[in-house]
Amino acid sequence: MSISVLLLTLNEEANLPACLAAVDWCDDVVVLDSFSTDATVSVAERLGARVFQRKFDHFAGQRNHALDQIRFKHDWVLHLDADEVVTSALYAEMLRVTGEGRFDAFRIPSKTMLFGRWLRYSGMYPSYQVRLGHRERLRFKQVGHGQREDLPAERVGTLIEPYLHYSFSKGLTEWFEKHNRYATDEARETAKAIAEGHGIDWLGLLAGERTRRRRALKGLSFRLPFRPTLRFLYMYLLRRGFLDGRAGFAYCRLLSVYESLIVLKLHELRIGQGPESVGNASTGRP
Repeated sequence: MSISVLLLTLNEEANLPACLAAVDWCDDVVVLDSFSTDATVSVAERLGARVFQRKFDHFAGQRNHALDQIRFKHDWVLHLDADEVVTSALYAEMLRVTGEGRFDAFRIPSKTMLFGRWLRYSGMYPSYQVRLGHRERLRFKQVGHGQREDLPAERVGTLIEPYLHYSFSKGLTEWFEKHNRYATDEARETAKAIAEGHGIDWLGLLAGERTRRRRALKGLSFRLPFRPTLRFLYMYLLRRGFLDGRAGFAYCRLLSVYESLIVLKLHELRIGQGPESVGNASTGRP
C-alpha cells in the first residue's frame, strides 16, 4: 500500500527541502501553491513534486479542490504543510494502518518545535488533526482559521506516531502575521456561533474521545472572561509548560497574545464595526 502527499504552499522555498526530503519514500508528491512570489514552485519542481496553483480561499477549500480536481496516484493521501516533517516511524505506521482498511481517515499527533526544542508540555502534546485520508472518502470543512474533517467520528482512527511541526521556522514576525489572520477568523467564527445560539458542549468536556473534549474546551474558553490570562496560566502551570524551559515560557506568552487578539477582534465585531474592519478572512494564507 502506497501513499500520495498533498502539500499546501505559499512562499515556502526555505521550508520545502526539509519537508520533501522527509517524504522521499513517496513517488507522488503534489504541491498546491497559492501563487508564491519566491522560488517555491521551482524548488518543488526541482525536488520532483507535481505543482499546481490556485488562489487561496481557506485550508478546507484548498484541500478539497486538490482531492476533487487533481488525479492522485494512490488511494491514500497525506496532507502536509511545508513546515511539517514526517518521521520514519510515522511513515511505517501509516503504511500499516492504510493496509488494514478499518477507517476512512486518521488523526495524527504533532510535536511543536520552538528554539530547537520539542514543547512537550506547553505544546499540548498530543493534539491531533486529521491529516491522512482516503482520497474519495475524506473531505474537509472550514472552522475558524483551520479545517476539520467532514466525516463521522467512528470512521476516523488515531495514530500514535507524530510529525514534527516547525511553526516558527520563518521567525516570529511571520508567526505574528499569520496569527493575526488566524485571530480574525477565530473572532468571526465565535461571533457567528454566539449569534446562532450555539451552546457549550458540556458532555464533550467529559468525553473520552480526546478531539471532542479539546473542541468542547475551546468552545467554553471563548465565553470565559480574562481569556488571555487564563490561557497563559493554563498552559504554563496546569499543563506544566514551565518544564519546557525558556521555550515553554515564550510559547505560553505568545499564545496569551494570540488570545488577546481574538478577544479584541471579537469586541470590534460586537460593537458593529463589521468584518471588513478586521480584515477579510479570505486573505488568510497557509
